[in-house]
Amino acid sequence: MSASAPGVGAALRIGFVAQVEHTAPPGDEQGVVGGGLEEGLDLFSTAEELGYDVGYVRVRHLQSSLASPLLFLAALGQRTRRIQLGTAVIPLRFENAGRLAEDLATADLLTGGRLRPGVSTGYSAHDGMYARAFGALREERSDHVDRVLHDLVAFLDGEIVAGADAHIEDVDRGSPLRLQPRVPALRDRLAYGAASTHRAELAGRLGLGLQLATMAPDDGSGRSVEQLQLETLTAYREASRASGFGDGHVMVSRQMIPVRTEAELERFMTLVPRERAGDPRVIGEHHGQEIGGHDAVYSEVVLDQPSVVAKALWEDPVVGAADELVLVLPPGAALPEQQALLRTFSALVVPSLQMVLSRLR
Repeated sequence: MSASAPGVGAALRIGFVAQVEHTAPPGDEQGVVGGGLEEGLDLFSTAEELGYDVGYVRVRHLQSSLASPLLFLAALGQRTRRIQLGTAVIPLRFENAGRLAEDLATADLLTGGRLRPGVSTGYSAHDGMYARAFGALREERSDHVDRVLHDLVAFLDGEIVAGADAHIEDVDRGSPLRLQPRVPALRDRLAYGAASTHRAELAGRLGLGLQLATMAPDDGSGRSVEQLQLETLTAYREASRASGFGDGHVMVSRQMIPVRTEAELERFMTLVPRERAGDPRVIGEHHGQEIGGHDAVYSEVVLDQPSVVAKALWEDPVVGAADELVLVLPPGAALPEQQALLRTFSALVVPSLQMVLSRLR
């Protein structure tokens, strides 16, 4: 949907993020194990037909939602031809940097260079429940994540990890060994999901993209999500420029849902588990706890006519400062509902949003 490459002054890239289930909902004609994955493939195919630039999947462990995103995206690479495919996000708490680097590169080859991986910290609350499946942490979670992140970047950069010995077939002894396959361009498409200014600056210094979610850590200042995220975005840009990576790339997620009928409004209201404001069409910004158990401020959700949604988005200063806007699809919506929402957003929200932003940039 974007007319030109990302960057300040360019058209806003448009994407979406979906929560893909392993099993289709009860009563669905594909309500068998794997049916939800097939519906996910259909959803991304629809998005490509509608012209979306990129589609992301959420990642969840020990739940019914997608746990192996790169396998799913590799399958999508065979079903689609143009749309870029990403993760929002792969939690590094559960990852080994070497295996992840290999899997990312292989998935990128299978998708024809269309992979846009996003990684982040992962869950922090109740970490013990993951120990049996993923191993207990032997260090502080933040230290573990930083080590995995820096190793991942180094491996994608082509770090020599060993010298070949006599047991490596078809390689001269002493030859430098790097993780394979080697896909240098993948490094430029790796992004980090950062909520705090500190983590955003780290992403900028490493030359990674920045992913901003629909929430920000509550620092007790009383500032809005937009104010907090603008500070984070600015810090990221400054760190990226100072490290020689230019402006970088900023993706921001928002849950702004255009509805055309009262029936659609009522249906989607049941799928957005947020505190409601006085106006049933607006689920106001509120304070809560994010998945790791920390205090957070959640952004406003607007369910209204497409023109109202478009206005809410172009008035959002973070959207105006970002390179890419990602529509968060409501988890639990049936495939036809998600497809209809993608159609409405692309046809009735994006054109006016792009027109207004092009005047402001």
